Amino acid sequence: MDNNENVMNGKKDVKFEDAMTRLEKIVADLESGKCDLDEALGLFEEGVGLVKICSAKLDAAAQKVSLLTSDGEREFAERDGRDDG
Repeated sequence: MDNNENVMNGKKDVKFEDAMTRLEKIVADLESGKCDLDEALGLFEEGVGLVKICSAKLDAAAQKVSLLTSDGEREFAERDGRDDG
C-alpha cells in the first residue's frame, strides 16, 4: 500500500477528495475480482468507513451552504427594506 492507499490510517481529518480517490480505487479493486475474500472484506470495511467520512463532510458542507444562503437572504431582505424572517 502506498501513502494514499489507506487514508483512514488513523487520520480523522481526511480531505473529502482524498477519501473519494481512495474509495474509487477500492471500488475498482473490488470490481476487478482479483482480490481474495480476506482482502475484499478489508477493502469493503475501509470503503464503508470512507463513505461515512464523505457523507459527514457533504452533510456539513450542505449545512454550511444552507446557513450562508439563509443569512445572505436575510441580509438582502433587511437592506431592501423587507423583513421576511
